[in-house]
Amino acid sequence: MTSETWLVAGLGNPGPGYAHNRHNVGQMAVDELAARIGGKFKTHSSRAQILEGRMGIGGPRLVLAKPMTYMNLSGGPVANLAKFFGIDPAHVIAVHDEIDIPFDTVKLKLGGGEGGHNGLRDISKALGTKDYLRVRVGVGRPPGRMETADYVLKDFSKDEKKSLPFLTDAAADAVEELVNHGLESALRKFHD
Repeated sequence: MTSETWLVAGLGNPGPGYAHNRHNVGQMAVDELAARIGGKFKTHSSRAQILEGRMGIGGPRLVLAKPMTYMNLSGGPVANLAKFFGIDPAHVIAVHDEIDIPFDTVKLKLGGGEGGHNGLRDISKALGTKDYLRVRVGVGRPPGRMETADYVLKDFSKDEKKSLPFLTDAAADAVEELVNHGLESALRKFHD
């Protein structure tokens, strides 16, 4: 594989019971990217579903991945795929839910802390570095005294579901901007 190959991991939990949870918005965004590229996900030995393709004709090569482990164990599949495809951590993009930014907001980040996100913590441990890209998809803070785990493991509200396609579309746009134009350009576009 060339240095132009990117691994885009949509984080979430496996199975239909979790499919529409806030915690699975990363996988929803990767599904949007898959629709743009075309093709079907296939099961890979790394315990992930993957789709290989290019962004546009002759564009950068992508490996879209949906780990089939629970969120807290995302690191193994992500690190195994990076090793299998020869992808440096600098070309790994984790797309994940983020409670510290408002719903309907997408933010980008390179490295840094995991903010209590166990999926990111496991990826950092498995890759041996925190220096990979993150597309942070805002799901907002839990209301009242609701536990964070209870909140992210619930489906989006009826009102949120109306805006959800726009949110996953924006997250997919952010991945495309990162891959095509780099972090600085993406930060200008998504951090106005």
